[in-house]
Amino acid sequence: MKIEQFEDKGLAHFSYIVMSDAEIAVIDPARDPKPYEEYAMLHDARIVAIIETHPHADFVSGHLELSEAKHAAIYVSKRAGATYKHNPFDEGNTLRVGQVTLQAINTPGHSPDSISILLRDEEGKEHAVFTGDTLFVGDVGRPDLRENVGNETAAREELARQMYRSTREKLMPLPDSVLVYPAHGAGSLCGKKLSDAKSSTIGNEKATNPALQPMTEEEFVAYLTSDQPFVPKYFEYDVQLNRKGAPKYLTSIKQVPIIGADHELDKACLIIDARSQEQFKQGHVPGAINLQAGPKFETWLGSIVWPDETFYLISEDEEKLRELIGRSASIGYEPLIAGALSVAPAGTEQEPRLDVEQFRAHPEEFTIVDIRNMTEVKEKPVFAGALALPLPELRERLDEIPTNKPIVVHCASGYRSAAGASIINQFITNVPVYDLSDAVSEFNGEEKT
Repeated sequence: MKIEQFEDKGLAHFSYIVMSDAEIAVIDPARDPKPYEEYAMLHDARIVAIIETHPHADFVSGHLELSEAKHAAIYVSKRAGATYKHNPFDEGNTLRVGQVTLQAINTPGHSPDSISILLRDEEGKEHAVFTGDTLFVGDVGRPDLRENVGNETAAREELARQMYRSTREKLMPLPDSVLVYPAHGAGSLCGKKLSDAKSSTIGNEKATNPALQPMTEEEFVAYLTSDQPFVPKYFEYDVQLNRKGAPKYLTSIKQVPIIGADHELDKACLIIDARSQEQFKQGHVPGAINLQAGPKFETWLGSIVWPDETFYLISEDEEKLRELIGRSASIGYEPLIAGALSVAPAGTEQEPRLDVEQFRAHPEEFTIVDIRNMTEVKEKPVFAGALALPLPELRERLDEIPTNKPIVVHCASGYRSAAGASIINQFITNVPVYDLSDAVSEFNGEEKT
């Protein structure tokens, strides 16, 4: 028996292969099926099953494509309402893979249709549990993503109660030695304080996970429903896409039009310029949003752009451009790309440069816009009196920004403020809009990360 963990760092997503006697089950696969196919080929093994712990909100799964390519059945809870061909996999159902057994456990809480997968070894002993978005290392799944979308919906308070019972009645009674393999790690928006560790044990989680400590159900509900991170715009879209199954990965990304710098851009489309902020500030297309190709590009793309909008994607070279198209596809956004450009069109706009010393001496002469998340603002204010407008809400709340003073935009390290300043610049033209960028570290006492 062998367990292999695959990591998509951009989305902090973990998927898994369980292999025994040259048979493989893939759990919660990412959009691109290639890594699992290559693994099977390398080990001269056959993919016989694909298991979805629930219809994911934060990434697009490649379960349908992998199933069709390998003639392997998909297993998912009947409560998910999946519209693709599948085998219901709920409490009491088991699946044999080689000499090991995978057993379904219904663990609602993150979603009504969440399951965990208990792996029993060749002797029938509980060896590991794949917990999806129910139990993370150091946290549990957030309960507020399925209030309005999915085959079954439920209020966050009810899902929090279900999570309380799932953890206490289904997962915590497992032997302390059972390995815990979650679908996400630190950086995921499916929980609030996930650990950097990629796996754990039931015993360790019972001892250290704040959500598993002794408390009443009411205390747990209050804990779980407070201080959750923002919900990106694309989450509901991905739940629906995963319920029906995404189109083939390579076919879909190859359909993205690659256009030249002289192409006439449709004014109705957004422009996402993924070059560095330095390149962007030197010259960019009017109306462009500077969403740099950083480690969380796809999350911020799906937080700024609605899934019914189209956009142009600009990068500094073809290799980076194709990478970003693939990363856009990981959240199902590749059909929204009206055109992709590896050479930026001639820029006619430049961003003004902030005199940091003048700002330091007279901050009251500026309107300061803090685009960090509200939990960040509450935990560590940087400027007194700053207007808090989180980046995911910024495009919808631009009219709240006063225009009687120059505007300075900041985040925690400079990445988000580049996007925020470029968004505000489209709306406010009568006063300068400055990006504080990484100079914010001089005010919050932190190094740039």
